[in-house]
Amino acid sequence: MNKKQIIYLDNAATTPVDPAVFKKMQPYFFEKYGNPSTVYKLGEESKFAVERARKQIADFLKCSSDEIYFTGSASESDNWIISGVINKILEKEKNPHIIISSIEHKAIIEPAKNYQRKGLIELTLLPVNKDGLVELEELEKAIKKNTKLISIMYVNSEIGTIQPIGEIGSLIKKINDKRKEKIIFHTDAVQAINYIDCDVQKLGIDALSLSGHKIYGPKGIGSLYIKKRISVDSLIYGGGQERNMRSGTENVPGIVGLGEAISKIKISDGKRIKILRNKLITGILKDIPNSQFNGSMEKRLPNNAHISFSGAEGESIVMELSQKNIFVSTGSACASNSLNPSHVLTAIGLSHEESHCSIRFTLGKQTKDSDINFVLKVLPKIVERLRKISGR
Repeated sequence: MNKKQIIYLDNAATTPVDPAVFKKMQPYFFEKYGNPSTVYKLGEESKFAVERARKQIADFLKCSSDEIYFTGSASESDNWIISGVINKILEKEKNPHIIISSIEHKAIIEPAKNYQRKGLIELTLLPVNKDGLVELEELEKAIKKNTKLISIMYVNSEIGTIQPIGEIGSLIKKINDKRKEKIIFHTDAVQAINYIDCDVQKLGIDALSLSGHKIYGPKGIGSLYIKKRISVDSLIYGGGQERNMRSGTENVPGIVGLGEAISKIKISDGKRIKILRNKLITGILKDIPNSQFNGSMEKRLPNNAHISFSGAEGESIVMELSQKNIFVSTGSACASNSLNPSHVLTAIGLSHEESHCSIRFTLGKQTKDSDINFVLKVLPKIVERLRKISGR
């Protein structure tokens, strides 16, 4: 496949590694391959690289380096914060109350539900409005005396909705100021990192998950910010790496790549991408009848467009576009093996049929104006043909 012909519009699923990031990683495969836990020079070089990347992430999040932990993925980070916090709480009390939004990533929902099934926690799945936004009044009503953890995704990976994380942080702080036992506030910021301020101090966040492969870094590496005051159970026991919190020899090339990728983020890049995204949305709604835009237009990531095409099955659209070397998604890549309608789209009120007729377009820094033009040229014909086949 000729790379020049590829139009990749699934950047919410993964991003290509930035060549400059890959260049920084290369020496740690072949030349500086020492184990960071060893005391000789080769190991010390790796240890230095790990700590430099830790500082790069800390500088981005405006926190201390010793509040940053490396993981194998954001899903691992999400699982860790849920299980780590709950396990610590259960050492002292029974049946703590946990609140998560109904549109969280499954890496938050599934571990929380697992504890609920075992009768160990009380769980509230907070509803969202038709735009996919958590409403502060509903959150405040849901908080109880035994509420210990709240996890609200910063940006939804399917519909790009940006939650009012700063306002939620302020609300939780107001409540915490009156309580002895503080509520812990976590956000999955995987999709937010590229485009939105993630200053954890300003936002009032106690824990934050992020991933390398969503920010033009490598796959197989993630990170979890945990505020110093937060007590969390260790994830993996063994060699004592990551300050005895996650044992296992560090993925040094991946860590270096994550640090380099996060240091290269320019929030301003979103302005150009937003112009192209708006052009795509306007063109689709103009040229394809019975197409529906999903989610909030204002409180939305600049690279995300989510549209339902009535009478045209989403997976068929994906396959047809793939034949043209245009790559899009029907939703979250992490849930692509499921035949069930997206829990996110169901939560904002879409029917099963509307969910299955939906496409997510997520642009990236490599997206060009000519790419959008080509999509707008071929997509109307594809949708029209699929509708005829389905008798719509």
